Amino acid sequence: MKRMVRVVLIDEADSEFKRLNEIVGQQAREGKANTEEMQLLKSIKTKIEFIRANPFYGDNVPKDRIPAEYGSQNLWHVELCNYWRMLYTIKGDLIEVFCFVLDILDHEKYNKKFGYKKR
Repeated sequence: MKRMVRVVLIDEADSEFKRLNEIVGQQAREGKANTEEMQLLKSIKTKIEFIRANPFYGDNVPKDRIPAEYGSQNLWHVELCNYWRMLYTIKGDLIEVFCFVLDILDHEKYNKKFGYKKR
């Protein structure tokens, strides 16, 4: 029996997703097409479907690199368009797998959060 996979946006990821939806909705009402925000929202939705199909789709973040603020023993990152990143953790049991999307952030915030320096 295949386990059901749910992808749930929480905390910062949920806030960012809602913000993007509002921006894209306004842009659509204004007749704009293929804006950076529209591309990012589409990229997020596509990657969520990839994660739903395979929870281990993203790149595993080494345990010693996981920021304490996430309070997780496992963290995965997925690259989005325009150098954005989506971070998620996996939890589950014999029946169901939950992928909690914790954060959606741009390249600069991602580098800062993980302590990467500019070259």
